[in-house]
Amino acid sequence: MARYTDAVCRLCRREGQKLFLKGDRCYTDKCAADRRPYPPGQHGQGRTKASEYGTQLREKQKAKRYYGVLEKQFRGYFGMALKRKGKTGENLLSILETRLDNTIYRLGFAMSRAEARQLVLHGHFMVNGKRVNIPSFLVKPGMIISIGEKSRNLDKIKSVIEANSFRQPPRWLDYDANALVAKVTGVPSREDIDMPIEEQLIVELYSK
Repeated sequence: MARYTDAVCRLCRREGQKLFLKGDRCYTDKCAADRRPYPPGQHGQGRTKASEYGTQLREKQKAKRYYGVLEKQFRGYFGMALKRKGKTGENLLSILETRLDNTIYRLGFAMSRAEARQLVLHGHFMVNGKRVNIPSFLVKPGMIISIGEKSRNLDKIKSVIEANSFRQPPRWLDYDANALVAKVTGVPSREDIDMPIEEQLIVELYSK
């Protein structure tokens, strides 16, 4: 399973903003994006003027990095978005939001999407009563997401849930904090996605 394995702080610096890829560390003074607020590499502090294509490319890269998706898979999601009714850009973000690893992160079961991906790969979560260990699994309305019985007693998961108890799940997830069970009640709309992404730029890039 292909995935990005280099330093993720470089990704935030390259995009010129925090992508919150390292959970708690992003909120401390150790955050590389705060300590070195310029692109990585020997030419990082040089002056650059982005072209129209460059601006569109950066927006696509930002979206990919937020959700931890590589190019081939991202392009596949764009193809799915094209086939759906409505605005292609909003459809794309909606599809990305319904990935299981992102859903786990949104529910507060992980401090970052990377951590959520790892927890899913290790088989800690159930969908409709069956264990699912595929981070890219797309949840749909009516599905029930829960933590495996044995996994509920793990100190790591318990501490993360406690630390994220203040987090409010998006409207398309009905979460029972006492039972640690969530139901997918709808499809994410653009208003439910707080990412600073200009999805129309991505559509324009792929339309060339």
